[in-house]
Amino acid sequence: FIMNKPSDIRIVDISTNLENILYRTPMKFGGRVVTDVTLFNVNVTVETRQGQRGTGHGSMPVGNAWGWPSTRETGDRTLEAMIQLGNLVAQAAGKIDAQGHPIELVHDLSQDYQSLSNSVADSMRLAEGIPRLAQLVAASPVDAAINDAYGDALQANSYDLLSGDFMNRDLGHFLDGKLSGRFLDEFTLRTPKPTMPLYHLIGALDPLTDDDIAERLNDGVPETLGEWILADGLTHMKIKLNGDDLDWDVARVAAIESVNLETQSKRGCAQWWYSTDFNEKCADVDYVLDFLRRIQEVSPTAFDRIQYIEQPTHRDLKSNPENKMHEAATIKPVVIDESLVDLESLELSREQGYSGVALKACKGHGEALLMGALAQHYNLFLCVQDLTCVGASFLHSASIAARIGSVAAIEGNGRQYCPRGNEGWDAQFPEMFQISDGTVGTALLNKNGLGYRI
Repeated sequence: FIMNKPSDIRIVDISTNLENILYRTPMKFGGRVVTDVTLFNVNVTVETRQGQRGTGHGSMPVGNAWGWPSTRETGDRTLEAMIQLGNLVAQAAGKIDAQGHPIELVHDLSQDYQSLSNSVADSMRLAEGIPRLAQLVAASPVDAAINDAYGDALQANSYDLLSGDFMNRDLGHFLDGKLSGRFLDEFTLRTPKPTMPLYHLIGALDPLTDDDIAERLNDGVPETLGEWILADGLTHMKIKLNGDDLDWDVARVAAIESVNLETQSKRGCAQWWYSTDFNEKCADVDYVLDFLRRIQEVSPTAFDRIQYIEQPTHRDLKSNPENKMHEAATIKPVVIDESLVDLESLELSREQGYSGVALKACKGHGEALLMGALAQHYNLFLCVQDLTCVGASFLHSASIAARIGSVAAIEGNGRQYCPRGNEGWDAQFPEMFQISDGTVGTALLNKNGLGYRI
C-alpha cells in the first residue's frame, strides 16, 4: 500500500499523564471489588503532509482488575505494568516515521504491543506476561488521541474521515481479506444519533431498597435502585450476577424486577429492559440455560425484558472449546466482551455460538470500528460497553455507540461510582451527564476530532 494522501499525518509530539480518582461507592464484578480509578491521559500533536497541525486528547481508565484479573500478581503490580506499557506505546508512537491515516498508523503500531509488553514483564520480573486485553486497554488512550488530533488537523469530525478519500487501506487489509474494497464509512454514521438510552449498572453490592442500606451516604446522589430510576428516568439496566450461585442470581433479577414494577408505574413507564452480565463466572452453558428457565418460572416479565446476556463463561475461548452457546443464543443474544481481542477471537466466538459483540473504546478506537464493521457484516447483535469511563473516556465510548447504526444503547456507570471524574466535562456536555429521561444527548458529539473537544 502506498501511503500518499495529502491528509496523511505524522506524529509531531506526544505526552502522557496520570490522574487518580476515588470511587463514590465500591463496585463489585467478577468476584473483585474496585474502589478507585487511575486515568491514563494522552495529548498528541499531528501534522498533515500539507502542514496542517492538530492536537488531540485521549483518556482511559487503566482497568487492570477487568483487563488482567491475575492470580499471580497483585493489583498494584498489574496497574504499574499497564501504566509502564502505556508509556512505552506512547513513546513508540512518537517515533513512527511513516505518515498515514491514524487507524493505519495505530494498526501498524499494535504489532509491537507484544514486544513492548515483554520488555515490561522482563524489567518488572512479572510472574506472567501481560494479556492481550490488558495490552489493548493500556494502548487505547494513545489510539484515541491520534484519531482526535487527526480530525482537529483537518477541521472535521474523525468519523467523517473514514472513506477511501482519506484511508489508504481498505477493510480487507485489516480483516484478513474480508470486506475487501470496502471502507469504514460504510459501517458508521455521518451524524451521531441524537439521543441513546443509557444502560445503568446494578452491581452485586448495590442497594435495591432502603432495607439494603446500613448507613446512607447522603451526598445528593441516588442510593437505591428505586431512587435512581426516578431521578434519571431509567429504562435500561445492566445486572451484575455471580454466575456460580444460581439461587442468588435468580432472586436478584426477580428482586430488581419487583422494584421496577413498583417504581416504573409511579412514573407511568411501561417498557424497560435488562442485560445480564455474569463476568465469565458460569461453569458452562447449562448454567445459563438453567438461569433462563428459572427466571421464566419465577418472574416471566423479567425474562421478557432481558435484551442480551453478556460473556457468561471463560474469556479464553480457545482453551475452553466445550463452552458452546448455540442453545442459549436461540433464547437471547449472547455477547462476547472480554474474549474479543482480535479478528481470530471474533471468528471463534461465532463458531462457538455467540450471537453478539460488545464493543469497547478501551480496546482501541480503530479496533472497535473494525470489529464493529465485521459484526455488522455478520449481522451480529451489537452493544457498546464501558469500563466505568468518566469524562473524556465516557464521551469517546458514547461517540462510538452514536456512530454505529445497529447499537441500541450505551453503557455508562461513571456517574454512579465515580462522579468526581466527570467534573468539568458535565458542564460542557450537560446532556451527556445529567440524565432525566433515561437517555444521553449524543447529538452533542459532533465536534471536530472524536466529537467531544472542549
